[in-house]
Amino acid sequence: MRIGLLTEGGYPYATGEARLWCDRLVRGLPQHEFELYALSRSAEQEERGRVVLPEHVTRVWTAPLWAPADDGRTYSRRERRRFADSFKELVRGICAGEPEPESFASGLYGLAELAREQGGMYAALRSETAVRAVESGCRAPGARRSVQRAQVADLLDFVDELERLLRPLSLDWYEDLREVDVCHAAAGGIAALPGLLAKRFFGVPLLVTEYGVQLRAHYLEHAADPAAASGPVGGRAGAGGPGAAPRPAVRALLGAFHMRLAGEIYAEADLLTPGNAHARRWQERCGATRDRLRTVYPGMEADRFATVGEDPDCGDPDTLVWVGRIEPAKDLIALLHAFAEVRRAAPQARLRIFATAVVPGYLADCRSLAAQLFPDEAADAVTVGENPVTFEEIGGPEVPTPAHAYGSGRVVVLSSVIEGFPITLAEAMLCGRATVSTDVGAVYEVIGGTGLVVPPRNPRALADACLALLRDPERAHRLGAAARARALELFTVEQNVAAFREIYLQLLARGPGRAAGGVPFEQPLEARVPGHWTSPTWADPGAGAGAGPGAGTASDPDAASGSGSGSGPASGFGSGPASGFGSGSASGSGSASISGSGSASASAPVSGSGSGSAEAPAPGAAAAKTPRTNTTTATEATV
Repeated sequence: MRIGLLTEGGYPYATGEARLWCDRLVRGLPQHEFELYALSRSAEQEERGRVVLPEHVTRVWTAPLWAPADDGRTYSRRERRRFADSFKELVRGICAGEPEPESFASGLYGLAELAREQGGMYAALRSETAVRAVESGCRAPGARRSVQRAQVADLLDFVDELERLLRPLSLDWYEDLREVDVCHAAAGGIAALPGLLAKRFFGVPLLVTEYGVQLRAHYLEHAADPAAASGPVGGRAGAGGPGAAPRPAVRALLGAFHMRLAGEIYAEADLLTPGNAHARRWQERCGATRDRLRTVYPGMEADRFATVGEDPDCGDPDTLVWVGRIEPAKDLIALLHAFAEVRRAAPQARLRIFATAVVPGYLADCRSLAAQLFPDEAADAVTVGENPVTFEEIGGPEVPTPAHAYGSGRVVVLSSVIEGFPITLAEAMLCGRATVSTDVGAVYEVIGGTGLVVPPRNPRALADACLALLRDPERAHRLGAAARARALELFTVEQNVAAFREIYLQLLARGPGRAAGGVPFEQPLEARVPGHWTSPTWADPGAGAGAGPGAGTASDPDAASGSGSGSGPASGFGSGPASGFGSGSASGSGSASISGSGSASASAPVSGSGSGSAEAPAPGAAAAKTPRTNTTTATEATV
């Protein structure tokens, strides 16, 4: 099977989102061929290179979303009219106060069809025609109030960002995507846009996986935060340029575009696989139907945490551990205040904070607060003082891996106020650690009764839960053992890969009928092995007549068909369903075998009747396809 894997800002680059789980998925399914279609977000990401790809990744296409994409293409007058009509429909769907998914879809697919026929739309999307169309949409009756007062600078910024978001429409990927069996988007949003068009134009099944809902991520990134650095693809998002948050009108227009795009993706995808129930609820609110939703949890390599997980006595029983990215969403300020309460009741307690990444300004604030709340302490006048709170990095000689960080204590704490799927929490569970977490995102779903959960932004509740486990080591041990058992059942690479293996096969059945060179599994495995597999060594290859009146037929819509009869028993290999009466057999485009009881298997439906047992090549033996490349030809016959 050929899988087209669509990514944005991640795999196969060495840095970025969804890199690890995509790599684990690809390596876990070596029986399939993967073609990667990757959108990069920055020059830095491309400079850091790519991960080493396995051999069954047959092709990699990349396209930058951060660099200008002017291909010098200009439209004729007729093409400009087509562009203007489609773009106005798209803008109407974006600006309307009441949802108009038909207008958005009509405009989106109209622009895609134009780009497919005539080439890139860089100049058209940045033209005065585009700016005036957005202005008319914002001023139209029924437009949402947040965009009605958009100024010229707002219109220019939105058109600039919209060109980046619609850049996948102009890519030359689609003639290759039409040949894959399944398009798998590793995220929603513009990562799924090429798959959406392949679904629209060629009927290729579309699978969309969202471990973090892209629409939610956009809202969080472009909230009224003056520190927001850039747009969703690394470009300028507001009139203030780089480093400035988008202004209200621009933010409203971009939010409306992402909401309409998410709705269209959810409506057209054959299957959506959210990573947890929290993401699933977001998708349902945006229009996804429950019959096309299936939760597939992320998979982690359990072996990396086995040493710590199988040794429940490792780690300091008086130490609390926090692991993650140091940023405001993790609310380390509340954690430090909670630990102050813990220290009053348990003076021997320590808190170790391990950073996987940092926001420098926020880290400085946390260090300053920790210094104020917890001055250095020493046992006597000649001993060097130590602070009960330490900020450390994973990767040094003392803590080389995350497993060593989790194993340094008995209780792991999560204090977030915003969270999707808490990866660090699942890793702590694989390490057999008891956990104390705030009830945000998918935390409660992941914990499932194997840890303590408290409300967010409540330092006193967080402190009480931590003290409860520090004072009762046996309870902490029981919760840690239960947490590890739950994580091994739900959050391993094996269960993740098995789920997608089954999903791929289900979607394969929904794909369109393939022309020559496009039917998966048509060539049986034995046809690739050197030797005479098509007939037994004792059979007479020239036999064409049999003693019994048995006969059989085979057909395939993609190849020739034939019929014949022979003398003596024969057998063959096949890969598709067949039925018949008697034991006659014949081969067409595929292969077939019929036993004495009248059962058969072939790559095409087969039927027959009679009393003899025979097999012979048909006069016009059908040809089986070679492994598919850009050009496929019929080269050998199989039975």
